[in-house]
Amino acid sequence: MFALDEIDKKLLAELLINSNRSSRELAKAIGVSAATVINHVQRLESAGVITDYTVMLDFERLGFELTVIMEVTVSRGKLIETQEEIAKLPYVCAVYDVTGEIDSVVVAKFRNRRELSEFPKDLLGMDYVERTNTHVVLNTVKEDFRMINNL
Repeated sequence: MFALDEIDKKLLAELLINSNRSSRELAKAIGVSAATVINHVQRLESAGVITDYTVMLDFERLGFELTVIMEVTVSRGKLIETQEEIAKLPYVCAVYDVTGEIDSVVVAKFRNRRELSEFPKDLLGMDYVERTNTHVVLNTVKEDFRMINNL
């Protein structure tokens, strides 16, 4: 586990809010010099804490009106290979290896029922997928993996 100091925590919180700001703007926001921000960012990138920079999208505004959470049961011995194959599919946002009666949880987004209808069929067509159980999300109360207040 990588130990974060207070500057790291403040910097990461600011980057999670908006990673498009300059080092000077970030420095002003957390009360340090731009050089300090640059050094901390480089250290966090080198340690693999910061892995990428991206934007947050409103997928519904882009036409992805359906979100599903799918439980997947996989044949013994082929879990990791199958999860990696599922992760490559279009529409897949997340693949989780979980405990319990199922092996994997998949989160995916679709524009319409036709796309959604094809997805479980594609999964069940994979060699080692034994069973799926699809949950359609009716309302999204919160969808934000930034965890700004938990650093």
